[in-house]
Formats: sequence, structure tokens, C-alpha cells
Amino acid sequence: MSAGTGPVPLAAGAERPPSTEYDVALLDLDGVVYIGPDAVPGVPDALASARRDGMGLGYVTNNASRTPEEVAAHLTDLGVAAAPEDVITSSQAAATVVAGLLGPGGRVLPVGGPGVAVALIAAGLTVVDSADDHPDAVVQGYGKEVGWAQIAEAVVAVRNGARHVATNGDLTVPSPRGPLPGNGALVAVVQGVTGVPPLVTGKPDPAMHAECVRRTGARQPLVVGDRLDTDIEGARRAEAASLLVLTGVTDPTSLLAAGPQRRPDLLAPDAAGLLVPHPAVEDTGRSWRCGAWLVRTAEGHRALELASSGDRPSGGDGLDGLRALCVANWSMNPDDGVAARVVAADGRAAEALGAWGLVPARR
Repeated sequence: MSAGTGPVPLAAGAERPPSTEYDVALLDLDGVVYIGPDAVPGVPDALASARRDGMGLGYVTNNASRTPEEVAAHLTDLGVAAAPEDVITSSQAAATVVAGLLGPGGRVLPVGGPGVAVALIAAGLTVVDSADDHPDAVVQGYGKEVGWAQIAEAVVAVRNGARHVATNGDLTVPSPRGPLPGNGALVAVVQGVTGVPPLVTGKPDPAMHAECVRRTGARQPLVVGDRLDTDIEGARRAEAASLLVLTGVTDPTSLLAAGPQRRPDLLAPDAAGLLVPHPAVEDTGRSWRCGAWLVRTAEGHRALELASSGDRPSGGDGLDGLRALCVANWSMNPDDGVAARVVAADGRAAEALGAWGLVPARR
């Protein structure tokens, strides 16, 4: 849908659980299924329930450090049934692109975790160890062991004419300690030194989601992710519906300010949102209502006022007020990624805004 002409994202909600409306969930991993070595609480059980509802599951990750076999084994250890063919990594996407550019046997210097080199070899490319081996391309992906030596080899190779290909541009990766530097941060170092912009092959490029659709035979897929710039924009570019979860990188502040291509169709605290209906946001022409929350324009349309209605809101997932705020803001700014000033009409609204990290100002 084009910005400003179609339905406002989040407004329609879902009358039935997404696990019964969509045939396949295309799930991001870091920040959605697990954070670091541990599963997001409750998510393995939620995914098992989604399978029982008839929903297929595919895993689409921008993390290039591990092979599909390693990712599938990790998921299985966490209680999420997965086979290697269910997993698509950004290393695989990069290897496919580079093989198309260089042809069989092309010489490539991998920078990143083991998954990068394994994917390149599987694509019929020749892996080299040093810039002195005259690689035709450098493929750079995330790896915890990446350090100065590997970055230096990449810089020399790119400066000597090798094509710089990045598996993804994610600046951060989620961790139990908060966001940490991701592949995009290290890619920026190589670009900064060489002055050569990289070719980025991972999400939001639609190729990874398209490959997962091909493998799973999905007719009506739902992308589930925690990042606006990769998962949600990638879903939009692949013409798939999307569900944003708040267990990873994105917070309510950045969601409210999301640009037209980064606005999800559904919102949930975590991937258990696959199992429940999602409330619609009613636009009355002067206000927006979701559940027990009401949003009105204020201060001459320069602000949005959140108000609770009736008794203290109960039930649901605690995000109805945020849904109403997002739909209101996106309705007022269909073509721009800006966030209106938000004010609280009452104490309950101020409490909710504080919980979402939106600075409340009681009127």
C-alpha cells in the first residue's frame, strides 16, 4: 500500500489469532525467539501452540555468524523444533549474490563468524585467508571473534579493488545487557577507512523473505520481527504482513516515529501475540479509540492527548493505548516519520506513558 492512500497500519488489528489467519510465520531470531543464548520467556511454548494451530514456521536471520545447522540445533535446544532447511541466514543471501556477481570459483575473503565462510563454500566460491590472496570480494558478517586483524584485511582488500559486500547493516544486536555493536557498526569502519560504500544483501532486501516463502510454500506469510529497519521494512518490501514484538531493539518511542515503510500491521509484547486476536483502533474523525484508551489532538493539533476511559484498563496486553497513539500519529503524518508531542489527560495515562518510555506531560 502506498503511504497516505491505504489503510493506516495497526488500525485494522486482527479479529482472530494470527496463527489461524496466516499460514506461515517468518520469524526473526535475535530479539524475537532468543536473546543471546537464552529463549525469550514463553516464546518456545507460544511457537509450539502456533504450530498446533496449523501455522508453519520459518526463521530468517540477519545474524551471519552461524550456519543453519548450528542455528537449528540452538533452537532445538531451546525447545523450538527446527531443521536446517527451516533457517535462512544473511550469509546465505550474501553468498548467492556474490556467486551471481563473480561466477563459480570467485575468490572471496570472509570476515565474520564461521557461517560466512561455510555459506560461501556452499555457493561454489573460493574462500581465501588474506588480502594478499587477491580476493575479488570481501563478504563481511557478524561474528563475536571479529577484531582488528580481520577488519584490517578487509580494508586492504577493498582498497585494492575487492567488492565489499555486507551480509546486513544492523548497527546493534540485542543482548541481556542491552544493545551491543552489530555487523553494521563494523561495516561502517571498513567503509569509513576505504570510502567505498558496501553492497548490503540482508534484510530489508526482500530476497531473504522471498526465499523463506519459496521453501515453506507460504501463501499468506506473516513476518515477525523486533526491528523496524530490517524486519518491518523488509516485510513491506516483500509485500507481506508484519507483526512487531517489543522484546528486542525497537521501543515505543521509535515505533511512534516510524516512517511509512516501517509501520507494522500488528503489535505485541512478544511472539505470543501470534496466539491472540489484536484489537482494532477506531477512528471517529476527531479521536482514536482502542480498548479503554482514547487519543485526541491537543494544542492546536501539535500534540496528542492520551486519556483512559471508564474503569482502570484491564485484560489485553497493555498496549492498546500505544496502538491508538501510533494510529493517530501516523494518520496525522502519513508520509513522514515524525512523532507528535504526547500529553497525558489523567494519572492513568501518565502512568502508561511512563511505562512505554514516552515522556508524559500531564495537562
